[in-house]
Amino acid sequence: MQDKFRLRIGLIGSGFMGRAHTNAYKRIGDFFPDLKYRPVLQAVCSRSPDRVQGFAEQWGYHSTETDWRTLVVRKDIDAIDISSPNDTHSEIAIAAAKAGKMILCEKPLARSVAEAQPMVEAVEAAGVQNTVFYNYRRVPAVTLAKQVIDSGKLGQIFHFRSNFLQDWTISADLPQGGEGLWRLDVKTAGSGVTGDLLAHCIDTAMWLNGGIRDVSAVTETFIKERMHQETGKVAPVGIDDACIFHCHFDNGSLGLFEATRYARGQKALYTFEINGEHASIRWDLQDQNRLEYFDHGDDSIVRGWRSIHVSDSDQPYIEHWWIPGVCIGYEHTFVHHVADFLKSLETGEACAPNFRQALETQKVCEAVLASAASRSWKDTGVAWSS
Repeated sequence: MQDKFRLRIGLIGSGFMGRAHTNAYKRIGDFFPDLKYRPVLQAVCSRSPDRVQGFAEQWGYHSTETDWRTLVVRKDIDAIDISSPNDTHSEIAIAAAKAGKMILCEKPLARSVAEAQPMVEAVEAAGVQNTVFYNYRRVPAVTLAKQVIDSGKLGQIFHFRSNFLQDWTISADLPQGGEGLWRLDVKTAGSGVTGDLLAHCIDTAMWLNGGIRDVSAVTETFIKERMHQETGKVAPVGIDDACIFHCHFDNGSLGLFEATRYARGQKALYTFEINGEHASIRWDLQDQNRLEYFDHGDDSIVRGWRSIHVSDSDQPYIEHWWIPGVCIGYEHTFVHHVADFLKSLETGEACAPNFRQALETQKVCEAVLASAASRSWKDTGVAWSS
């Protein structure tokens, strides 16, 4: 491998997303052999020396750091992967852009539009390649849904509905803040299910169906106080445990969205359904290799929902994997994203969603929270371009 085609990765964060991203970097060469660029696991950064050393040894990173500021200015790093909590994204990304590094950032882009906007300005001023890991776009069945919509088979779209349901925060004994539970601390996460779960739904929805114009939302925090792990004291909970909103899309269709961590029995139920003039499609993460499709143009005696098993070589991404009929999983979405990012380095095109596109998702999330707080409709200010 020529040095100019090595992409030396500096990973910040050694948690769940750090593992998911690293797995993707390690699999690229095996399943996407035609790509010119190859990731090199150059360095991983985490605040705990013992933890970061263990992570490096397990996953094969060449070196470690405990201060991200040191990592982003290293001459032997080409790309910074931000897999750390939400409150760190903005400062790291801006510093990395100023250092001339490419940036791959975990979602959401930041905690707020105010934090996200200077991130966009920084990467655009520096001219560095950038992307945000809204990985569900790269589920083959979801990518196929995009192709079906773009073909015009659905006709005019009337409805888009989506939900993302979990149940892991129901217990009042669960603390907030600290390692593993920072998503329950508003200062670190920025919001609850809106930024964590609905952000995925919103990004996918706008990618498939265009910009969201305005929103009307309600949120609820069911457990008002929790002990904070870092202080040991009981403190108010500032995140949203549940959110429901409806909206208008720019194309005139209506949207309905729900996310909660209080749906007992649901671990990660993420679905969407789109109803058009001529046809409808729907998808379920828990059966992620299938896309369901209804075509009103079918003969009436056989008209009904059909289940398309997305596992054949002429369907999105599948040619890189196994034989037809054999399924792939969640981790493959990150492999696909990294593959698309590496391909973008060859073509010079942006790897969607880039920071500017992820900023539009951030605008919708912020409008949702503002609408719930004021109990009124809010314009999003989105200028969507996929």
